[in-house]
Amino acid sequence: MNVLVVYWHPEPKSFNGAMFNKAVEVLEAEGHQVKTSNLHQMKFDPVSGRHNFTTTSDADFFKQQLEEMHATEQNGFAPEIEAEIQKLEWCDLVIFQFPLWWFGMPAMLKGWVDRVFAMGRTYGGGRFYQDGVYKGKKAMLSVTMGGPEEAYVKDGWNGDLNGILRPIHRGILEFNGFSVLAPQATYGPARKTEEELIDELEAYAERLRGIFSESIVTIGQY
Repeated sequence: MNVLVVYWHPEPKSFNGAMFNKAVEVLEAEGHQVKTSNLHQMKFDPVSGRHNFTTTSDADFFKQQLEEMHATEQNGFAPEIEAEIQKLEWCDLVIFQFPLWWFGMPAMLKGWVDRVFAMGRTYGGGRFYQDGVYKGKKAMLSVTMGGPEEAYVKDGWNGDLNGILRPIHRGILEFNGFSVLAPQATYGPARKTEEELIDELEAYAERLRGIFSESIVTIGQY
């Protein structure tokens, strides 16, 4: 199967970096084809604008969605955006590896979504949710949190993790047709011992070995 791993963290030696490396290692060992988008290493520009495109629909007023639809018709996406869209079109599973910042994606990863999930190419024209462009593909968030697990439950300090991740699961992934797998959640890696971190990596590796047999989650039940 084909797997895309989209990863961002500013420190390659972080636990997020270890999770990213472990995913690539295990998936390739299992015989899957793996492509990556290491956004920090790529120095990916998260800011949208006319540089998203090589074509122009309206030179006097910039509306990104209209320019995306025009670029879809005219093959007019900038090379760096076209390359990322093609990775999404290629993969059977996309994994997002990132630290939860302010209850959401860090800016560079969110900017990747803003620029790459383009109207006309990845959604629109009645192609949403169960009829989305990426119907039949799966997606999973592998996310680290600064706090302990008890802070991310329904009555916890920060509230239910599933509720926190719902805007990503429902508003980005399911909206574009992906079937969503349960998140891989790592709580407080900076506070864990080396042995505990090794155990976390091995549990992730074991999950990845059977990832394509997992059942999807129903986000509407969150």
